[in-house]
Amino acid sequence: MHTLGIATVCLSGTLDDKLTAAAAAGFDGVEVFEPDLVAAADGPEEVRARCADLGLSIDLYQPFRDFEAVPPGLLRANLRRAEAKFAVMERLGADLMLVCSSVHPDAVDDDDLAAEHLHLLAERAAGHGVRLAYEALAWGRHVATYDRAWRIVRRADHPNLGLCLDSFHILSRGSDPAAIRVIPPEKLFFLQLADAPHLDMDVLQWSRHHRLFPGQGAFDLPGFLRTVLGTGYTGPLSLEVFNDVFRQSDPRVAAVDALRSLLGLQEAAGHTALPAPPRLDGTAFVEIGAGPGADAEVTGALEALGFTRGGEHRSKPVSLWEQGSARVLVNRAAAAEGATAVAAIAVESTDPPASARRAERLLAPVLPREHRAGEADLAAVAAPGGTSVFFCRTDAAEGWRADFAPTGEVPDPGAGLTAVDHVALTQQTDDFDGAALFYRTVFGLHPEKAAEVAAPFGLMRSLSMTDAERRVRIALSVAAVRRGGWAPGVPHPQHVAFATADAATAAARLRGAGLLLEIPGNYYDDLDARLDLPPDRLALMRERSLLYDRDEHGELLHCYTPVLGSRVFFEAVQRIGGYTGYGAPNAPVRMAAHRRERLARSRAARPHWSPPTPTQR
Repeated sequence: MHTLGIATVCLSGTLDDKLTAAAAAGFDGVEVFEPDLVAAADGPEEVRARCADLGLSIDLYQPFRDFEAVPPGLLRANLRRAEAKFAVMERLGADLMLVCSSVHPDAVDDDDLAAEHLHLLAERAAGHGVRLAYEALAWGRHVATYDRAWRIVRRADHPNLGLCLDSFHILSRGSDPAAIRVIPPEKLFFLQLADAPHLDMDVLQWSRHHRLFPGQGAFDLPGFLRTVLGTGYTGPLSLEVFNDVFRQSDPRVAAVDALRSLLGLQEAAGHTALPAPPRLDGTAFVEIGAGPGADAEVTGALEALGFTRGGEHRSKPVSLWEQGSARVLVNRAAAAEGATAVAAIAVESTDPPASARRAERLLAPVLPREHRAGEADLAAVAAPGGTSVFFCRTDAAEGWRADFAPTGEVPDPGAGLTAVDHVALTQQTDDFDGAALFYRTVFGLHPEKAAEVAAPFGLMRSLSMTDAERRVRIALSVAAVRRGGWAPGVPHPQHVAFATADAATAAARLRGAGLLLEIPGNYYDDLDARLDLPPDRLALMRERSLLYDRDEHGELLHCYTPVLGSRVFFEAVQRIGGYTGYGAPNAPVRMAAHRRERLARSRAARPHWSPPTPTQR
């Protein structure tokens, strides 16, 4: 098995913060980024001892820049600099140095000279027991591709000189990794891994600010890793990720995300011992935490949508509301007055214990749960953002439904809701990429097309995750940038969308209960201008405040409740034909409507209401 490593540049904090977080997450080794060591209070010997105490190997010291193919005077200065760094590495206990291809303006385009200089450097390194891993930077002045770097290493012909392959430098240029297969494994000294979104920008800026952990971006890292491992490479699988968010985030959280990404990548590449994700058969229930005052709003909306209160938990203040296979638990415990949140999502797993074991292997924190004798012991793990995840089988004997005493209430004819269509969770900036990785790896979901929406309070990014049969859908969103006090009145909203074959009926019921989010006439005027819908259909949408979207596969009709309590609302979703999206173009209209509704409620609650200042909003 390959050891798993991480470059200290991936994480926030001092060098000791980074080492502590990497060890706690379960990494085997680290790449020590030179600026981290330079800024550290401890000397190399103390850092070496600290790594040993933490059980971390020092796999690489990096980077050594701008060395090869330079004029004689600069070469002499570079050799002096190298000797000093070799001495530091001896004290540190590191025996492999990363040498980046030169970007120096005086470097010349001469492979023979570059090979001669690297041979000389490797000879000096050997005297200190150090090896060199030469890496082609994607923006290198002359050497920018791995195949050219390999030609130079081969010409240099020194046992202490090999190659470092970096997935970002190779894939960002669109290079074909296939030629890696011809490189002898003994000359592949190190492998660095990073993902990234597809961006049309300068590759240096792309690299320095927008790299991601594997599985969070758009690169074919599984194919890349299969190619490298196919050579017989036996060294560490190490992450080198430059990302502005990660370098400001809690290093303990980022390190766990990082290791989870490597475990997921190994699985995707076919090199893993992870248990396969059991098939998911839908959403068993969604649990809404609702504090005093907000619980009445939530249950009122459920009643308006045709849900029946089918049971009360035998030992906890939790109600079960049902319609079709859509189930919502309303938990009145441990929530502040007026607060609401999606406290938990339960998925139907064909093998709940196996799902829980996989989650634990992928570093999902197992949540202790109090339950009385005879009550279901559901496996629960914590997802990013504070939501709990349960794995269960609703139809199992002595399953979770047995914990609820039937109320005997006569079922409402309902509003035609059949199931939970999706759960939408707005993330904090630090959590978004980690949440996507969590649901992708732990649940075995697949990302759908990412979207960006110009919303009233700034650009919103969204990414939905689903299984192959689209039985479970999780929609994630995040504000791309959030600065200052001006922000929406609903922090990090969440909602549950219910599938229906008749959104118009659901909308009519909500309006009758005074719980339909009203959509302005301008929206329907624009629909008419853009899409030329049949007049009677457009009139029904306008009358029922139904939003509409369509693509080449089908259509979507949907409507919303106002925000219930602090942050949760409901949606009724009617998919027509093969439509699989989420109505993203309508999000700005919905957000503006929610804003108006909350301001109107504030006015009604305060007789002498005056417009809020920006910081109050």
